[in-house]
Amino acid sequence: MSELQESAISLAGQAVAVPESRQLDILADLLAARGAQVIRIPLVAILDAVDQGVIANWLQQFIAEPGDYLVVLTGEGLRRLSAAAERQGCLEQFIAALNKVCKICRGPKPGRTLKEMGLKPDLLGKAPTTPGIIEALDELELQGKRVAVQLYGEEPNVLLIDYLRARGAKVSIVAPYIYAPDSDEEKVVELIESLYAGNVTMMTFTSQPQFLRLLEVARKAGIEERLFAGLARVKIAAVGPVVADQLRGAGVTVAVMPESLFFMKPMVTELVRLARAESNGG
Repeated sequence: MSELQESAISLAGQAVAVPESRQLDILADLLAARGAQVIRIPLVAILDAVDQGVIANWLQQFIAEPGDYLVVLTGEGLRRLSAAAERQGCLEQFIAALNKVCKICRGPKPGRTLKEMGLKPDLLGKAPTTPGIIEALDELELQGKRVAVQLYGEEPNVLLIDYLRARGAKVSIVAPYIYAPDSDEEKVVELIESLYAGNVTMMTFTSQPQFLRLLEVARKAGIEERLFAGLARVKIAAVGPVVADQLRGAGVTVAVMPESLFFMKPMVTELVRLARAESNGG
């Protein structure tokens, strides 16, 4: 059998639940191309921040005075800021301001978004986590420096903001997007019951809000025990350490996670390796 044929059937017989929303088609296609039965259940939608006036004001202030550092926590946030700047007719000025500031990225995803804009990160977190960002910031002089922080959704990231202020930085924050429910609750309950019944063999998690939505619906429906029992039956893939830490902290076993490149394709590759190892008796 050729390597291509082997790849095509490497997830044959696997029923994989995919709670992705924004890149659902991409992830589903990656899994289906390897023979998986894909269960599409988008749990969380990503939307622009409700108050666009706040975003517009932040952009104008940033363009006028970029400051010293910009901490970019997510590629999604940077894309949303760019789209807002384009709507306001100031995209070129925004990119010019970005070029003036030292850009500190939590991980490779925001770095890749910068490159799409013709820019590059000046510093990466020691790990793609808040502690990893803080470790990188430890090497910088922050007293009296102006530091802008693009938040992850509406999460206030108290750990990072308190750290910056304790170091004497002048902090401004911007939250350009929010998470909102996507699939209706009935479909989420159906997914939980499928997990519990053993009809799902693998599940992917690519963002923290996905698990939070599952847990919220399970608690509301009174089936939290079924959710955790179901998750214990399947092989869980986390796209990176932030998601993996969240799941493990909740008592969910993470079977696989990419070693360094925290993207969808490496995550699928890890699932393929797991499936092959199990089929070979590993």
